[in-house]
Order: sequence, then C-alpha cells, then structure tokens
Amino acid sequence: MTASNEAAAGPVSVTEKAASRILAVMATEPPGSMLRVSVAGGGCSGFQYVFDVDREKAPGDIVIERDGATVLIDETSLDLLAGSTIDFVDDLIGQSFKITNPNATSSCGCGTSFAL
Repeated sequence: MTASNEAAAGPVSVTEKAASRILAVMATEPPGSMLRVSVAGGGCSGFQYVFDVDREKAPGDIVIERDGATVLIDETSLDLLAGSTIDFVDDLIGQSFKITNPNATSSCGCGTSFAL
C-alpha cells in the first residue's frame, strides 16, 4: 500500500478482500476508474460513508493503492477516517464495504453512518 500526499492525520488501510472487490467492481466501469470514499453529513448517526466511482483524482486527494486497487479520499474526509480500515464483508445481511473507524464513538446498525 502506498499513500501520496502523506497526511498528518494518518493513513487509511484497505484489506485484501476490499482490494479484490474494488478490482471486480472497477472491471465493469470505464478504464481508469477508482473507488472514492468520503464522509458526508447525514445518516442516522450524524455522518455517513459515501462510496462513488471516480475517473479523476482531484487536487488534494489522498491515493491509497493495494493489490492494483485504487482508493481516493479527499483531505477533509481523511481527517474523519484517519486510522480506519476499509474491508469487504459477505454476511447474512448481504455484501458491502465496511469501514472500521477508530474515531467513531457510535455507529448505526447498518454500519454506514457514525458519530464522533
């Protein structure tokens, strides 16, 4: 894993399972597509994780690469995601990306929103 624009807030890691799933998803997208992970206000706990497909890196984006998969995170979201791990889970309620965020003080039952 490499990160450009090293941030004082710390890195975000991507598991092998998440990297594999990102590659599978990006195989159905236009060439050069990357997963963008960001944090937005909202959700049942105050903040929510947002997953988008993006073809361009924006100024100030942090680029995280693992096993050929590329994740983009904007600087503001990185402050809220510092030290987090992006994983992919397949359980009884379905398949999804899961973020384990050490900065979150609580999260909702579905795992897509959190509070600080």
